[in-house]
Amino acid sequence: MTDRLVLRGATLMDGRQVDLVIAAGILAEITTAGASSGSGASNVGREIDCSGLYVSSGWIDLHVHAFPELDPYGDDIDEIGVKQGVAVIVDAGSCGADRIGELSASRESAMTTLFALLNVSRIGLQRIDELSDLAWLDREAALEAVQAYPDFIVGWKARMSGSVVRDNGIQPLRIARELAEESGLPLMVHIGSAPPRTEDILPLLARNDVVTHYLNGKSNNLFREDGSPIPELGEAIARGVRMDVGHGTASFSFKAAEAARRNGIRFDTISSDIYRGNRQHGPVYSLAHVMSKFLCLGYSLNEVIEAVTVNAAAWLGKPELGLIQVGDPANLTLFSLETAERIVFVDSEGDMREGEHQIKAKGVYANGRFIEC
Repeated sequence: MTDRLVLRGATLMDGRQVDLVIAAGILAEITTAGASSGSGASNVGREIDCSGLYVSSGWIDLHVHAFPELDPYGDDIDEIGVKQGVAVIVDAGSCGADRIGELSASRESAMTTLFALLNVSRIGLQRIDELSDLAWLDREAALEAVQAYPDFIVGWKARMSGSVVRDNGIQPLRIARELAEESGLPLMVHIGSAPPRTEDILPLLARNDVVTHYLNGKSNNLFREDGSPIPELGEAIARGVRMDVGHGTASFSFKAAEAARRNGIRFDTISSDIYRGNRQHGPVYSLAHVMSKFLCLGYSLNEVIEAVTVNAAAWLGKPELGLIQVGDPANLTLFSLETAERIVFVDSEGDMREGEHQIKAKGVYANGRFIEC
């Protein structure tokens, strides 16, 4: 059978070395390495030697921009998806109600699974001050879009930076809160430069909402000058608000990340906020590169992988995407952990840290296909 694939000798996150047999897109068998049925037999269509590689469930990036015609915040789905070892991406507010149908239609030609957060502004990122006119926050159009694409839209996105809201302050977030409650979908909020103040944003967030860019180094961030967290942060976490990295071009600081770790403020999910510019020219490059920065900060490989698998899948309400289970559609990422004496990582502020380990995506099996990275 030519639709059969065996991944031989891959290492699971618990350290076991296994063979994974995929037949007709389904994970048919997981055995101790070398013990899979059909080893060397004619019913094996293709074998890949995965010695020295790890395998996890397919990586999920919860914050990307995958509407290629938008500038600067756009890119091709598969360039930031399967070609980087990422099986599932979530477009974080590129489109509002006006163009979400176009983004949904783009899934048909992609190998990567795509979901979307609907921008609360109907114009989306057609402009980068999309919350500066409250007339663009059209409740009726937004709720109609959610009803029209229930299998695609998984939440809302509001970018609460001064350059985006301009004179509207906190009001766009109040409208977003109402939309989230009426629809029953969570809200991802981008934090950046004031106004509004982060201290005023966090109290409006509820359980399962997400703060993205939580490690940004701007003056309006989540940590005081002495590195201690603002009180509203602890209160938000206690309510079940989730922390997402959302690295991006200007939203990740090593100093903030070190302050967070000292204070036990850990990430729930690691995402890239990737688009064409920061993929090609940095400082993002890829989800794997962002993940590697957290190894440099002292987090374990398991913690980092859980952030882009189990934790991300749970937030999506699709826990099966974070598991490797016989009988399910195969959804896997193969990667290596490469070691060198000196690997330099750069944050969004231009600060550098040196590490010894780097994660490299090697392949992904998603939607019935294996793609080498």
